[in-house]
Amino acid sequence: MHKFSIFMLVIALLSGFTCFSSTAAQLQSKETAKQVIYLVRHAEKQSARKDPELTECGLLRAQSIAKQLELITLDTVYSTGTKRTMQTALPTASSKNITINKYDATLLNDFAQQLLKKNQTILVVGHSNTTAVLAGLLIGEEFTSFDESIYDRLYQVVIIAGQAQLQILQQNFQCKG
Repeated sequence: MHKFSIFMLVIALLSGFTCFSSTAAQLQSKETAKQVIYLVRHAEKQSARKDPELTECGLLRAQSIAKQLELITLDTVYSTGTKRTMQTALPTASSKNITINKYDATLLNDFAQQLLKKNQTILVVGHSNTTAVLAGLLIGEEFTSFDESIYDRLYQVVIIAGQAQLQILQQNFQCKG
């Protein structure tokens, strides 16, 4: 009878441990489930023309962005429909064999909600008057546009278990042209 009681105790403990392990794994996966959204302004553009293309420096910066994101597994790339944003997104999208999806920069609130539902690693290429604003919407804070002379910011929004954090990274790129 004593051996049977010990056996039942061991079975009960193992069953409890299995349930605990399963619950712990579920909690861990929920806590570590994360979404990362990278946002960048288009690279240097040609002078005031309607829908300008990138300058030589801009094309080099677009390559630099692709290199910077080289080790990141991206699921989706978004860009507005302008030539400068599409040209900025193209090297990264091409290196990842991903099609560039267009978004409407005039509907940032809707787009932010759409991104938050994706649970993917995403790159969004926008403009000086939309990139910071969109980053703010993703983390629940209000940001405004930044100066048109700034091209070296890469916003990283990390969302873990519903909690969003923002890091603003400075690109290590200088064009000598």
